Amino acid sequence: MKHPKHQVLVKFLLLCLILLGYFGFLTYEYDLLTGGIAALITWSFFVLCTPIADAGFLLDFPLRLLFGIRMIISEVVVWAIAISINVICLLYFSEYYQTTFITQIMEVILTTPSPYWWVILLSGIGTFLSIRFGDELMDVFHHKDRHFYLSHHFKHEMVLFVFFLFVIFGYYEIMSSLGIAVEQP
Repeated sequence: MKHPKHQVLVKFLLLCLILLGYFGFLTYEYDLLTGGIAALITWSFFVLCTPIADAGFLLDFPLRLLFGIRMIISEVVVWAIAISINVICLLYFSEYYQTTFITQIMEVILTTPSPYWWVILLSGIGTFLSIRFGDELMDVFHHKDRHFYLSHHFKHEMVLFVFFLFVIFGYYEIMSSLGIAVEQP
């Protein structure tokens, strides 16, 4: 059986390959600069506009397992990078927001404060709650008295979970006003 750190490294590398493949596709469709900027904007969309730590999780979980860096710390850095990318792109490269459907949606969210900045706010709340759950789960796995730890934090975690469900519901309602719908088979 393979060591968990090895499995995390392999999954991290596979996710990086997907990101590089997307960058390669965009570069092939447009050019190197357009592909690179569109890939960065797309990555920032998944960081800033989804209520779970998905794009940031590319870094958060592996850094926690491999180096012990708390996921909340790495996620703050990921959010700072994603915000910086969009500030720079809106100021100097705004035409690149027209390359893909996701980059177009990102531009609408960023340039329409009401109601779409709620998407970013709710995504931030959901992301950092999910990161908190992940960090606490990792703490439980490393805690010597797991039973004591779990029994004293259950009520608090249930309240946070219910709050997380409300965040997801609010997020869904706002995103549906953008005309984005998940097709049912």
